[in-house]
Amino acid sequence: MAATSSWQPQEEGFNSICALLQHQISPSSDKSQIWQQLQHFSHFPDFNNYLVFILARAEGQSVEVRQAAGLLLKNNLRTAFNSMTPAYQLYIKSELLPCLGAADRHIRSTAGTIITVLVQLGGVSGWPELLQALANCLESNDLNHMEGAMDALSKICEDVPQVLDSDVPGLVERPINLFLPKLFQFFQSPHTSLRKLSLGSVNQYIMLMPAALFASMDQYLQGLFVLAHDSAAEVRKLVCAAFVQLIEVNPSFLEPHLRNVIEYMLQVNKDSDDEVALEACEFWSAYCDAQLPLENLREFLPRLIPVLLSNMAYAEDDESLAEAEEDESLPDRDQDLKPRFHSSRFHGSDNAEDDDDDIVNIWNLRKCSAAGLDVLSNVFGDEILPTMMPIVQAKLSTTDDETWKEREAAVLALGAVAEGCITGLYPHLSEIVAFIIPLLDDKFPLIRSISCWTLSRFSRFVVQGIDHQKGCEQFDKVLRGLLRRILDTNKRVQEAACSAFATLEEEAAEKLAPHLEIILQHLMCAFGKYQRRNLRIVYDAIATLADAVGEKLNQPTHLDILMPPLIAKWQQLSNSDKDIFPLLECFTSIAQALGPGFSQFAEPVFQRCINIIQTQQLAKIDPASAGVQYDKEFIVCSLDLLSGLAEGLGSGIESLVAQSSLRDLLLQCCMDDDAPDVRQSAFALLGDLARVCPVHLHPRLSDFLNVAAKQLNTSKLKETVSVANNACWAIGELAVKVHQEVSPIVMTVISCLVPILQHAEELNKSLIENSAITLGRLAWVCPEIVSLHMEHFMQSWCTALSMIRDDIEKEDAFRGLCAMVRANPSGALSSLVYMCKAIASWHEIRSEELHNEVCQVLHGYKQMLRNGAWEQCMSALEPPVKDKLSKYQVLVGTII
Repeated sequence: MAATSSWQPQEEGFNSICALLQHQISPSSDKSQIWQQLQHFSHFPDFNNYLVFILARAEGQSVEVRQAAGLLLKNNLRTAFNSMTPAYQLYIKSELLPCLGAADRHIRSTAGTIITVLVQLGGVSGWPELLQALANCLESNDLNHMEGAMDALSKICEDVPQVLDSDVPGLVERPINLFLPKLFQFFQSPHTSLRKLSLGSVNQYIMLMPAALFASMDQYLQGLFVLAHDSAAEVRKLVCAAFVQLIEVNPSFLEPHLRNVIEYMLQVNKDSDDEVALEACEFWSAYCDAQLPLENLREFLPRLIPVLLSNMAYAEDDESLAEAEEDESLPDRDQDLKPRFHSSRFHGSDNAEDDDDDIVNIWNLRKCSAAGLDVLSNVFGDEILPTMMPIVQAKLSTTDDETWKEREAAVLALGAVAEGCITGLYPHLSEIVAFIIPLLDDKFPLIRSISCWTLSRFSRFVVQGIDHQKGCEQFDKVLRGLLRRILDTNKRVQEAACSAFATLEEEAAEKLAPHLEIILQHLMCAFGKYQRRNLRIVYDAIATLADAVGEKLNQPTHLDILMPPLIAKWQQLSNSDKDIFPLLECFTSIAQALGPGFSQFAEPVFQRCINIIQTQQLAKIDPASAGVQYDKEFIVCSLDLLSGLAEGLGSGIESLVAQSSLRDLLLQCCMDDDAPDVRQSAFALLGDLARVCPVHLHPRLSDFLNVAAKQLNTSKLKETVSVANNACWAIGELAVKVHQEVSPIVMTVISCLVPILQHAEELNKSLIENSAITLGRLAWVCPEIVSLHMEHFMQSWCTALSMIRDDIEKEDAFRGLCAMVRANPSGALSSLVYMCKAIASWHEIRSEELHNEVCQVLHGYKQMLRNGAWEQCMSALEPPVKDKLSKYQVLVGTII
């Protein structure tokens, strides 16, 4: 300890740092200048000693200055502690421990935060004094010491709980075994802070479930039951959180007490404190997910459903009430714009993920109650309707202004159960929809917006009715009602109407074609008046419309309404304006829908994408020369739009590609090791260009093939599976266009594809499908190379082929199968049963030529396998497989 006690602060340094910290906490200070000065001080090896000294001993300074020193110390230690001299490390540790009992709560709390950082960095085994100090403070009867130690302990439990459940040299037991009895003891403390901190600390171990907690479960549960009616809301909230976590992690702990726990959660779901009620409300979804007997919950439904419905009404302090007053003329602030996430283009069957619109919204009791009702409706179905519907009808029957929140909650409830209770609601859906349509014109904006959402939840029913007169009239009313609300003057209603309309578009698809003119007029009117945030949703609605109606959009009258405003916006936005992202995405869908009809707009769109990619690639190396900061999303969106152009224009894109630098830019993007999403979109475009204009890829063909093959040969395949998927697909597309020219990389690719197929159960379905198709395409164009190795992969390959739906790509793969068998018939003998199953997976081979080739393969094996071997092979097949093979006339005996 002599080394640590020899360090003393110099008065000049101490005063300078205190003055600087005083400036730092001043609202009017120059932050960048202070940061530079702090950087200067940080070069002194004992700077952090000064900071801990100020926190621990500078009682002549304000608490704010001392706290600022502590927070700066915490940040510094994250990067600097392990490189400090042992003497200075020891000094900092020794100064922190007395702070646990400091008179000021802020000093205690700051010390606890720093201690937790040091435990994160080095555990507790190298700091035996810490555990002793914590234990001593907890045993003292001094509230400051107990609170300080408990605060530090709770932070350690929250950030690094596993540290206390590990063996520590010199200790007979793990630290958690020593602390747990004291934590349980504090459950009964007269001090709220100690009850809260101790319960919060134990709750952190529910997921880890150390042996000590498992063994003490009865004591823990008894403690929870005692705290269940605590006078402090923050303690009751933690009790609810404990029950929710226990039922998620190990429901068997609660099973003996389940009725009491459900009864308790039902009561606190009505707690006067909304945060307690919210925590309790999480229990119902957790219960349903836990696969516990539904009988236990069923008897509580008549009491639970009314509570949920009551909590679904807007609270007085709900932020949405203030937002709902926002008029459309009020410009959006930057902080009003939700973060947006562009999904890179993906070629395959299972990359779609539902967008969670609420991801950046605040979760509250209203939303949690609606989500709970949704889950209950999916679990109990129509059983909840006899309790729910009379309450909903009563709420909807009110007409006065004071009860508008009740009416709004009732409409929300109908939407929440739309999926789970559809069978019970079905006979009444026409009446329900007819009742909601007028609410689209209600005087209260939040009733108008929730009515949009609830109608969207019934959109499948609304669309199904189009084919008969009454249903057609109702569809028309819903459509026109939503279009009216798209032009609402209230931002919240605009957003809800656009989102609801996008759902209706997806459900109705080409059935919207007769209504295109009025739809486009409303969408483009909204486009002209919306502020930035809702403008993004209009782009999405336009893109969804294009995806839904496809080439029906390609009419001069429609394009005259749609394109001029979009082109005007396109010309108005700069290449570095992030507002261009949704416009690029929108154009991608339009280009795909219009097909060759987009050619009149293609040249400037194509050229701008090239310019954006060039600028961004320069910005990555030299932002000053580029004049913009690098942002890979500009490249990703531009590549995806070029893919949309290639898909829409087909070979019509060839002249644009020929006159551009796209080939070399694309190769650069394929090689961008820093950005998987750039590579993902780049390989999607490579495959699209291979389909429509392979001649322009030819000069760099070997480079493209090599870099694509490299994506399949990586130890990080699972992390970059979407990149590998698109690269694999692109290789197959190139192969069928350039044939023998892929031969130099064939074995490299095959050696990567075979392990993927052999570990199919561990990988993404689309990668397996594309691997099987690409292997087949390579076999088709280079059968003499691939067939030499077929016995190594035939079983797993045929298994994958049998899972693929009938399409052109599957036909290519089977052409490869036939070509390989012709080149090396014996290579498939040991896998004949698997091959027969793959052939039987076809519903119908539409290509007569391929059908004949498959027949020849089967007949060839039938002739090759003599002395009952063919019959033995056929007997190993299941009856459905034999039935499918009968069309190839190779079964034993008479032809069926």
